[in-house]
Amino acid sequence: MDNSSNPGRGSLGGFFGGGAPVYSHADLAGVPLTGMSPLSPYLNVDPRYLVQDTDEFILPTGANKTRGRFELAFFTIGGCCMTGAGFGALNGLRLGLKETQNMAWSKPRNVQILNMVTRHGALWANTLGSLALLYSAFGVIIEKTRGAEDDLNTVAAGTMTGMLYKSTGGLRGVARGGLIGLTLTSFYALYNNWEHLKSTAARQSL
Repeated sequence: MDNSSNPGRGSLGGFFGGGAPVYSHADLAGVPLTGMSPLSPYLNVDPRYLVQDTDEFILPTGANKTRGRFELAFFTIGGCCMTGAGFGALNGLRLGLKETQNMAWSKPRNVQILNMVTRHGALWANTLGSLALLYSAFGVIIEKTRGAEDDLNTVAAGTMTGMLYKSTGGLRGVARGGLIGLTLTSFYALYNNWEHLKSTAARQSL
């Protein structure tokens, strides 16, 4: 009998059980990677350990996975400025067309409409940008003071922003601005936690 087909048989290695089995390409072709035996014959590792269920990035020591208010402040201020500029430009275009509707299409009418667009765009961009700056500053200060980040910081920052922005109108203006800021930020916090509140109410009803 030819022993070349099975090198582990008829040798000292086969006697002591040290002979490693030899697989051919035909033997390995039908071996599934998953199923009864998830061990891969090619990698000799369990493929389940190769599945990445977590985020594939490294965070600095002590860093959070979510961005803080200071990091979000730049996005908030820039986004409010661009939103205000876009809304103001559209409003200026509407007012410009309304005020010049009796004029024929000419260069003076185009200049007047353009002036309305730029003036209202800059006004709204400045207004919303100032509000976003105050809101972000109050949010960062409250977060650092309390040492926590939650919806209470959002509501408090919005209320203080409204109070300070309307402080030139006296006590009535301060109260009105604080009430507006409190209402808007409360609705925003409620919107962010709506799914959590629904799931909590569903669990309590069971």
